[in-house]
This record gives sequence, structure tokens and C-alpha cells, in this order.
Amino acid sequence: MTVYCLGSINIDNFYRLPSLPKPGETLAADTHVVGLGGKGVNQSIAALRAGAEVVHIGAIGQGDAWTEGQLTRHGLSLDAIARVEAGTGHAVVAIDAGGENQIIIFSGANLEQSPEMIAATLSRARPGDSLLLQNETSHQVEAAQLARSQGMQVFYSAAPFALDPLRAVLPHITHLLVNAGEAEALIAATGSALADLPVEAVIVTRGSQGAEWISAGAEPLFTPAFPVEPVDTTGAGDCFAGSLAAALDLGMPPAPAMRFAAAAAALQVTRPGTADAMPARAEVEAFLARA
Repeated sequence: MTVYCLGSINIDNFYRLPSLPKPGETLAADTHVVGLGGKGVNQSIAALRAGAEVVHIGAIGQGDAWTEGQLTRHGLSLDAIARVEAGTGHAVVAIDAGGENQIIIFSGANLEQSPEMIAATLSRARPGDSLLLQNETSHQVEAAQLARSQGMQVFYSAAPFALDPLRAVLPHITHLLVNAGEAEALIAATGSALADLPVEAVIVTRGSQGAEWISAGAEPLFTPAFPVEPVDTTGAGDCFAGSLAAALDLGMPPAPAMRFAAAAAALQVTRPGTADAMPARAEVEAFLARA
């Protein structure tokens, strides 16, 4: 099987500081590092390192050789990457001494996806393949509709959280991934319990409090988090999402797939960065063997 991802591609600028800036405050960073990121490419790389076959669909600015080189270095093909006039998306990530972060995103090329590229790439998919989506690109609904028409599983990470895009894509997805705050906002806005949403499962991540798999007619499946000392929590949710999709694609039932994803995310937060911090399957399996 194959995991497809219509996902954002960003150039991440990481700034490490003793504390995060308060409103109106100017702080000097201790370090500055540039890396590959974006929720979409983070999820693709997490799924790839977890053992899945992955096809990333995305867009970058014309002539951006650096990002092309980074995608290739991480093992992602450039065949489904459109080159557009808008510049490559980028993010400014501030990280404090405890690993917490603040992130500013410029979408750029991520909002100029090629519908022709999406359709041509998904035409190769088979029933049972998976599509990952996040709220950082254009053409989410069209991609989800195409995927479902071909019998694919569709995973949607509702981040950055916005109700209108979520409502638009919800009828066409099978798995909804939200963090605890997003889950509360969704319940408040819709008045519906998560188990009543028209999807196969809602996966709620709660950071150090673990994660839940919620589906209609069944008791919620709770997966505890693994205790670790975080270095950088940026991309932890993406790591969980990509690893979970890969584990399910490789045939794991929900319970062990959730545990695998929780272990991958635990490893990822002990390392700086996003795409570069995604753990390999062998590392996750070794971690689980020791847990």
C-alpha cells in the first residue's frame, strides 16, 4: 500500500531562546538553524521513516534548489512537486529552554497547489491507500473527494484549526486528527460529540497526557504518552500523524498503531528540528522494546 500526502512544504527558521517573547518584547536568540519543515512534509517524512511507501504532493517556488535538495535528501521524490511563481512557504519557530514553541507561518506556494498534479498523482492510487491532508494547503476538498472516490482512507489534521475548512472537508475524510484544544473548539462550534462525527475515527492528541482513538459505538481507545525529557516539541503532532497513518497502512490494528505513533512522537521531541528529527522505524521498535 501507499501513503499519499497533499501537504505543505516550508523552509523552517529555528530560533532558540531562554524564554518565548512576550507581547512587545524583543529578545536575542542563542542560535539560528534552517531546516526543512511544514506540517505536510513532516508527516510524509514521519510516514516514510516508519516504513511506508510515500508520495508527497506539494508546491514550492520556482528555482528553489535548496528545498529540492532537502526533499531528495530525505527520500521524497520530486515527481509530484509543482513549481509556482509564489515563493516557497516558510516558518519562523521560536523555541524556549523547555522545548515549547511559537510559530509564524507564511504559506506562499502551499496555497497554489496544482489541481492537475493532484489529479494525475492520485489517479495512480489503489483502494486502501491513504491520503494525508492538513489545513496548510489549497485544494484540500478536491483531493479528499478524489481519494474517497477511489476507495482511499483520508486522514485530515485540522491544524492550523479553522472551522470553515474543516466543515468543508469533513464529509470526505475517514480519520480526523485534532489536539485537545482543537477538539474542544470543534465540540463547542458544532454541538456534537466527537463520536457522532461522520468519520471512522477521531484521534485526539493530548501531549504528555497521551492520545485517544474515538469511534462510534465503541469505548474510546486511550494510549498513554511515553515520559521523556523534551528538547523541542515542534512537529510532534505531525510525527504522530504520519507514524499512525504508516502503521495503519502497514496493517497494524488501531491499538498497536497508536502506541507506535506515541513512541515515535516521544523520540521526536527529544531532538531539535522537525523533518530532521523524525525517527526511523528501527529506532521506534527499539524504544518500544525498552518501554
